[in-house]
Amino acid sequence: MISEQRIVPSNILPSFGALIDRANGLVQTIATPSMVQLALRLALAVPFWRSGILKWTGFLKLSDVAVTLFTDEFMLHLPGGPYHYPIPATMAFLSGCGEIMFPVLLVLGLGTRFAALGLLFMTVIVELTVPDGWPVHITWAAMALAIMAYGPGRVSLDHLFCRFVMHPD
Repeated sequence: MISEQRIVPSNILPSFGALIDRANGLVQTIATPSMVQLALRLALAVPFWRSGILKWTGFLKLSDVAVTLFTDEFMLHLPGGPYHYPIPATMAFLSGCGEIMFPVLLVLGLGTRFAALGLLFMTVIVELTVPDGWPVHITWAAMALAIMAYGPGRVSLDHLFCRFVMHPD
């Protein structure tokens, strides 16, 4: 029986492995945990900020459109429903406040886990209001949960606070 043998130059395999190691090192240099955490915070903050900024016409002055949306348009899709929002003006105000404050806290990395929790709660409410938006909402929920689990990273005021105030040594 005749078998076919191929001879592979021995210098190709180590250089290919070295190339893969270099590529992995480059990827790890770019995607450090702190940069990933910062990117998650920014990515979650943007859609909420953009929605929240549309709800205000001035300092603590809610737009009429925001109140109308919560009064006439938005409905909670719960079993047996959909139902109108209770106290729509208050819900519009709270929603507008959350959509401005939580993203600012996320971007600064201040009270980050609590801001992410607030946006996770808001994501659940948005999902109950717009159930067909679940592909986007599950992405927001995943980002909020990752921020809650892994924290803000080193590029944050939370990190500076812990480093210099809590452990000044």
